[in-house]
Amino acid sequence: DLHLSIRRQRQMCIRDSTSNQGALDFQLKENKDGEALFEQVVKTAQEWASPDQLMFVLGATKTEYLERVRAAAPDSFFLVPGVGAQGGSLRDVLTKATNKDYGVLVNSTRGIIYKSNARDFAEAAKMAAKELQREMEAILF
Repeated sequence: DLHLSIRRQRQMCIRDSTSNQGALDFQLKENKDGEALFEQVVKTAQEWASPDQLMFVLGATKTEYLERVRAAAPDSFFLVPGVGAQGGSLRDVLTKATNKDYGVLVNSTRGIIYKSNARDFAEAAKMAAKELQREMEAILF
């Protein structure tokens, strides 16, 4: 039972929207009120727990969904993978998904760890991570 799990663990991470082609099969199906399934999931999950108990995982390559989920869950925390190598825009993610407390953790694994496949991979990854951090600071501050 999901409700019991939230009460015991006190936190829940919900994968809400993805950018893969299969998303079209379910996530974007709309109800009679015009709400997509991914929006319905967000609204229902918020009935189970408070924003500090929920984190939504949303792909960075479909920022129009980020904006819609942020509107539905203004105080919740988002984990957003897909910036960088997968094509997600850091600027778009930060401008469409942040809230008054920022509320976003950006994940760019492939863009960092696969920056180089040569002997300098560790240094290249370090530099890529620092550059992402600089970009983030420039956008946010």
